[in-house]
Amino acid sequence: MTPIDIALVAGAALAAGAINAIAGGGSLITFPALVAAGLPTVTASVTNTVALLPGYLGATAAQRRELAGQGRRLAVLVPLSIVGGFAGGLLLLHTSESLFRVVVPFLILFAAVLLALQDVIRKRLLSRARHSESLSWTLPPLALAAVYGGYFGAGVGVIMLAFLAIALDDNLIRLNALKQALSLACNVAAAIFFLSSGRIDWVITGVMSGAALVGGVLGGALVSRIPARVLRWVVVTFAVGLSALYLVRL
Repeated sequence: MTPIDIALVAGAALAAGAINAIAGGGSLITFPALVAAGLPTVTASVTNTVALLPGYLGATAAQRRELAGQGRRLAVLVPLSIVGGFAGGLLLLHTSESLFRVVVPFLILFAAVLLALQDVIRKRLLSRARHSESLSWTLPPLALAAVYGGYFGAGVGVIMLAFLAIALDDNLIRLNALKQALSLACNVAAAIFFLSSGRIDWVITGVMSGAALVGGVLGGALVSRIPARVLRWVVVTFAVGLSALYLVRL
């Protein structure tokens, strides 16, 4: 990679860190930047997953107090997320470059739709009637969400939170913390599997991790000044346009 490519990826990771801190959807910025910098699509997805792990770790650590009293849920759902993340990573590494290039526009569009509907989903979840907890009901959809998280990942948090809120009787803050832990678990599982794949660009991973960390700090400082809804729609518009561009190039 040229210094210009590295600067492009670093800038995208910086922006993604800030976006994740304010509105979410940072992967929709970093993945296309990696592809634009010359990485094959599968390598870009693998590198993106590993590079953004510190963000998941930080988010989970920041909400660890809300995980108190959720030991039973974690004992059941974390192993499920690990298996799902591992399966998603395995599926990704066994997807050819040509097939993944065809799938990518639809994955980006799917993530953009999830991001666009995030506020609607959140309002529906907050207003729903409470029911008795049914942990077993949520196992199949969460397993599929974890597979998706290991395979591509963008928007996986929205999917997981929706299923958790439908199945479990708890407030949204505690469920959001549980979602963070499960997202971390499936991404760590996929990342560990990726370590032996030889598909990780470690230079770019280091650059992105550092830049995303700085971006997260900046985003945390700006969160009260930039409307999350405005930023979210900027990311959604960008992602939809990018998906259309990728479809045209197929």
